Amino acid sequence: MRYNNKTLLSLSAAALCVGMISSASAATLDEVKERGELRCGVNVGLSGFSSPDQDGTWQGLDVETCRGIAAAIFDDPEAVSFTPLTAKERFTALQSGEIDVLSRNTTWTATRDNSLGLNFTATTFYDGQGFMVAKDLGIEGPEQFDGASICIQSGTTHELNLADYFPSRGIDIQTVTFDTPDQTAQGFASGRCDILTSDTSQLSALRLQLPEPGSVEILETLISKEPLGPVVRQGDDQWLDIVKWSVFAMVNAEELGVNSDNVDEMKADPPNPQVARLLGVDGDYGEQLGLANDWAYQLIAHVGNYGEVFASTVGEDSPMQISRGVNALWNEGGILYAPPVR
Repeated sequence: MRYNNKTLLSLSAAALCVGMISSASAATLDEVKERGELRCGVNVGLSGFSSPDQDGTWQGLDVETCRGIAAAIFDDPEAVSFTPLTAKERFTALQSGEIDVLSRNTTWTATRDNSLGLNFTATTFYDGQGFMVAKDLGIEGPEQFDGASICIQSGTTHELNLADYFPSRGIDIQTVTFDTPDQTAQGFASGRCDILTSDTSQLSALRLQLPEPGSVEILETLISKEPLGPVVRQGDDQWLDIVKWSVFAMVNAEELGVNSDNVDEMKADPPNPQVARLLGVDGDYGEQLGLANDWAYQLIAHVGNYGEVFASTVGEDSPMQISRGVNALWNEGGILYAPPVR
């Protein structure tokens, strides 16, 4: 094959682009390793997902996701710092490089994924927008909301969902906006609105903050799909893979019966090839990510599988008591599914 000057220039440009992409793709991991910790953006305070306990230690499903990523990289779940962010602040903090990953009950949408210079990685919680009302109002569904006022957090997809849902049904509502979830709950409790709307997971958390949690109920009707999960910057494919496969490892571990209690035994004597690959006994899947081959073992040993994290943060072992529902594994009645390690 003959190469003219134009061909050579094209090949040189392509090689340069590949080199630039390869360099960019390693940037975040290199920076995190050099810094010695992962920087994770979380909610300013949402029970079950990200909130500090009485000792100031961050807890919750989104928090444990970041600890899992840190464990995969450093073999240390505490090699992470948490930056509390409001809904308005979260994307700017990620775009500017203030944080490495945003793990903050953030809904995956086309606009956010395609126009902000960001990439959603994997879904850690399938949610939907619902409503919380006082039981004594006798409201059974949104069709009874005509003339009602609704407390809502600004800068969220919930505002758009209300605009999509109610006008098309001829239902007139008034919105009362607040900057943080706590403020919306306080506004609802003080009577500034009749109804509080948010993701149902968030409503479950906010209900616990009310003076009389038993006096309110969360209606069954959902008006949206809200897939929540970690977000990273675009242009860094290696980092995107590390974050999403950290989530996938937790899900695969639950499906394969690997948990924080038996992971050492499973690694020493894998019961099947799938477990051997997951825990780094067979293959070079960690090296493909730029991590140690036993990265998933490190993650599960320190943090646990998805089912363990769900139960302790928002599920049966937590004050939230949220059922698995659609967040159960695909072979247990839910839609939770991860690609295989192969």
